[in-house]
Amino acid sequence: MLFNSFGYALFLPIVFIIYWIIPQKFRWIILLISSYYFYASWGPQYVAIILLTTIVSYVAALLIDSKRTGKLYSKTILIISLLLCTGLLFFFKYLNFFTENISALFEKMAIPIQPITLKLALPIGISFYIFQTISYLVDVYRGEIHAEKDFGIFAVYISFFPKVMQGPIEKGKKLLPQLHARRSFQYVQASYGMKQMAWGYFKKLVLADGLSVYVNQVYNDLPSYTGFSLILATFFFAIQLYCDFSGYTDIALGSAKLLGINLTQNFKAPYFASSIKDFWGRWHISLSTWLKDYIYIPLGGNRVGKIRHALNILITFLVSGLWHGASWNYVLWGGLHGLYQIIEGLFPWNSKKSLFQRNKHFHLLLSLITVPCTFLLVCFAWIFFRASTIQDAVYVIRNMFTGISHLSVYIQDCALQMGLTFTHLMYNCLPIILLVLYDFASLKTDVIALISRQRFFIRWPVYILVLLIILLFSEKGVSTQFIYMQF
Repeated sequence: MLFNSFGYALFLPIVFIIYWIIPQKFRWIILLISSYYFYASWGPQYVAIILLTTIVSYVAALLIDSKRTGKLYSKTILIISLLLCTGLLFFFKYLNFFTENISALFEKMAIPIQPITLKLALPIGISFYIFQTISYLVDVYRGEIHAEKDFGIFAVYISFFPKVMQGPIEKGKKLLPQLHARRSFQYVQASYGMKQMAWGYFKKLVLADGLSVYVNQVYNDLPSYTGFSLILATFFFAIQLYCDFSGYTDIALGSAKLLGINLTQNFKAPYFASSIKDFWGRWHISLSTWLKDYIYIPLGGNRVGKIRHALNILITFLVSGLWHGASWNYVLWGGLHGLYQIIEGLFPWNSKKSLFQRNKHFHLLLSLITVPCTFLLVCFAWIFFRASTIQDAVYVIRNMFTGISHLSVYIQDCALQMGLTFTHLMYNCLPIILLVLYDFASLKTDVIALISRQRFFIRWPVYILVLLIILLFSEKGVSTQFIYMQF
């Protein structure tokens, strides 16, 4: 069941109505039933995986948190439970990748080994809910939270349907108290949630799905394209991926708000970032926070020497790349971001004591340079993220500037190769302009709240305009599965 499907359009209102009309003490049951129904719609066979993960982490946390257990016993339980949870993730996501690479390594040493490959479909959302269980178990072990004693509430925490497919990766100390809290229906919160969902649908249906036509056209047949077509397809993919993932997140956050629950904001205008470090403070924030809290800081963070600090950054980003998929493309993509951040740390203007950072006028002037440069660096890395193989990514890089010496022909060839006309460009550029204006305004204010405070004759034309754009500009006949579902 996709968020942008007719099934979800029926499912969510039914859950919403039942949830608010039944007594408070039974609402967790509705959330649990609806979450497992939602997850089972993707494959009933994988319900056992999320249920097993839930049971293991629930029992392990209770044992870790028990006052009768010593530190060594708690640590042993933590390690065993983490191995079980990560073992499931490894089995479904990385086993084939690992065995194939081990086989290739031995083959180079003239030792033939047949790789073990299994035809397994990746359970939807497994990377997200496994990382969530890891954070929960570690937080219990650290004493930051107590183990949840109510198994039903804990099962909702793991499987809550708005975030189970693609996050956000929620920490127990934020979501569990909300699941226990007594709530009454708040019109303002529900209204905000509906508007946030509408904006998410705009990003997904209009921008992400619309741009996917051109991105897939080029990246699925790279040898047929050279020059500016490769650059434009890469820029389009940068916008497509952002709108696809952040659009999903907006729908997820909006759906949760309808039920009185606030999930973690996952995006903050990332393409207005002034550095790679700033970008990762704005892009997939729940994953960035997870990596910082459970990989980067335990490695020593920045409390070590410069070389070790650089290594900590690189390891963290390599884990980020591998988390995205069992492919060297993703590992290289993560490594590139790690190198970006290590190198930019060497520039003096990134120091907090720098005049550019302390003086807002100098900072603004520097941002006019660093924001476009950061965007270009991020787009360059996206090539490895989108390309099917490293060889394909190398092809894009080698051929993207072919013919640039004759600029007019360079651009005209792109239009011919991609079948783009002036009308096509305007059709796609108008929604992009609206997205840029929204994100720019969001740097200073909550745009949805701002519009909601306006008078009736101002805010309602805006609502109607967005709905009309969704209806008129949404791409018909295009595969609408969300990109991050594959991770």
